[in-house]
Amino acid sequence: MNLSIVIPTYNEKENITVLIPQIVEVFKQNGFSTGGKIVVVDDNSPDGTSEVVEKFMKRYKNVFLLNRNAKTGLGSAYIAGFEYALELGADIIFEMDGDCSHDPNDIVRFLDELENGYDVIVGSRYIKESGIPKWSFYRRLISKGGNFFARTVAGIPIHDCTSGYRAIRASILKEIALDELNVDGYAFQISLLHALVERNAKIKEIPITFRERRSGESKLGNGDVREFFITSFRLRLRRK
Repeated sequence: MNLSIVIPTYNEKENITVLIPQIVEVFKQNGFSTGGKIVVVDDNSPDGTSEVVEKFMKRYKNVFLLNRNAKTGLGSAYIAGFEYALELGADIIFEMDGDCSHDPNDIVRFLDELENGYDVIVGSRYIKESGIPKWSFYRRLISKGGNFFARTVAGIPIHDCTSGYRAIRASILKEIALDELNVDGYAFQISLLHALVERNAKIKEIPITFRERRSGESKLGNGDVREFFITSFRLRLRRK
């Protein structure tokens, strides 16, 4: 099985320095030394994130870097990363945040569920046995409210519609015209999930423990929030 972990980054130098060796170690321990690849999509980070990745590329042959000229949004970064991963021959493509909030050790759990016949595995923060340590009540309320909105308005039958930790079969991802999702920011997550639901993908949520980012600041801005709500209404109009 060939799998690729796609990681969008912008000013994640400190985090990516820790994350890449962790993923490589998981690959080694589980027999993915040749079939497992890491694709970092960096939006011209001024902190030198791409330079760190380039050093890892000399050390590990399964680390790849897509250098983009500017910060154009999470959605466009994932689309570029997915397309590159498909060119590398990926059978399974993962989404993973570059801030160390997702545990690479969970990769094996995702793959186990795919072996059970699912097309998409979502790492959920909002099902039994999941957890979000250190989040305030207000932050939980905002996140859960956003997910409730996506479920009810966009009609996505998933508890954690905005999760950034996912595994997707390449075969079903190829059925989606990614450029036609028409989203640049974080709304990409719900737009992609909606497209997968439309194609009757077999989706399963598994519990994860979502950690606070190791260093740096969240990239979520007001524009992303607006796009999220607009996209939810747009997807509702497209519901079959």
